[in-house]
Amino acid sequence: MKRILVGRIARRILAASTLLAAMQGAAWAADVGGKLLLTGGVTQVEGAAGGGLTPWAVIGGYGDSNQIGGNASYTMVKTGDFRLDAWGALVGINDRVELSWEQQEFNTLEAGAKLGLGQNFTFRQDVLGVKVRVAGDAILEQDSWLPQIAVGVQQKTNNRGALVKLLGAKDSSGTDYYVSATKLMLEQSLLLNGTVRMTKANQLGILGFGGDRSNDYKAQTELSAAYLVSKSWAVGAEYRSKPDNLKFAKEDDWYDLFVAWAPTKNVSATLAYVNLGDIATIKKQQGVYASVQIGF
Repeated sequence: MKRILVGRIARRILAASTLLAAMQGAAWAADVGGKLLLTGGVTQVEGAAGGGLTPWAVIGGYGDSNQIGGNASYTMVKTGDFRLDAWGALVGINDRVELSWEQQEFNTLEAGAKLGLGQNFTFRQDVLGVKVRVAGDAILEQDSWLPQIAVGVQQKTNNRGALVKLLGAKDSSGTDYYVSATKLMLEQSLLLNGTVRMTKANQLGILGFGGDRSNDYKAQTELSAAYLVSKSWAVGAEYRSKPDNLKFAKEDDWYDLFVAWAPTKNVSATLAYVNLGDIATIKKQQGVYASVQIGF
């Protein structure tokens, strides 16, 4: 089983890297990478550039206003009873538009047997994202109070439609809409971000969308703060509120504490402690978040 999992991860990373190489080769022959280290964010668990849990208003990759940038990434979240693996890629165009794709695999491990699904039962979800910067410039406008502002959409499709509806969800696919504001204060080595998300997603959409308790879009708050210890190291924390649509299982808000390292513009890694609360009646899901991305 471990050999199969390692092989699967290697194939997904290779596929994402191949896609990234194709994007880079198709872009143009101009130099890329005009942004400062870490100012493009890391890869958020749904594929957008930002923190680990929440998107930021920054556009992914290191391309500036006349360049194209991109990232390929692998993320793992392991709690006491569950594991999430995610692979994806994004491209940033002229520091204005970001296009992203992420595939998530949520493995119930031994908890799957407790839930009546079977050990190692897996949910799979694809997330297609678009983000557009609409105002401000987090890097260049240091003398302005205006943050960088971006709007985004994430279209999510779950492969377990019949099951999530049996659990009380209304749909197996859904769309999140969000607005992010990011303020980078270089003199203070501080980045602050606030995101408001309109969503029906249950546990990111892994348990479907809407539910027998509520089927309305709800505004959720997502906050991030990061301190730049040096040009290549950052530490910070995040908070993400969650809707509570399903009668069978209460959904808790999420938190993390993270450290990010970018030795070069081509490679970065993030390690975090995450507290995801209760998931599908299984209590106190705390653990580790680890992510690596390669890009330009």
